[in-house]
Amino acid sequence: MSLSDPQATEGTHLDAVDREIISALAKDGRISMTALAEKVHISRTHCHARLQRLQKAGIITGFTINVDPAKLGLGASAHVILKLRQHNWRALRQKLLDIPEVWHVTLTGGPMDVILLVRARDTADLRRVVFDEIQPLPGVVDTQTFMIFDDHISRSALH
Repeated sequence: MSLSDPQATEGTHLDAVDREIISALAKDGRISMTALAEKVHISRTHCHARLQRLQKAGIITGFTINVDPAKLGLGASAHVILKLRQHNWRALRQKLLDIPEVWHVTLTGGPMDVILLVRARDTADLRRVVFDEIQPLPGVVDTQTFMIFDDHISRSALH
């Protein structure tokens, strides 16, 4: 759901300044309040109040960092697609999140049920995660693994 989607804000009106604040924070979550206020051309106090409103409304849910997996020693990445038995999602979700190599879990619609972003030391370690940790989980019927050769984060929807 993008920020231009009215359902994304659940009744909270986002104006151009709110969108500029979100865009600036998406580029640099460590920006100071003073610099953020200057960037969006409002007072520091007004910027702080808007930021608190965006957080309280659940539009901004946290601040994070982006890391280079390869520089962390994680040279193999893949999207692993799971087919589940019906009604196993809630029980399986936390087990998947508890696997350190699983960076992202997404419930989907369509022929497969879940997409995982898995990052491992190398292809042998990736194979171990898929075959020894993910496939044996109760409720997992089938997996498909798609190696990632290059990936980038886009924040264009926030501009």
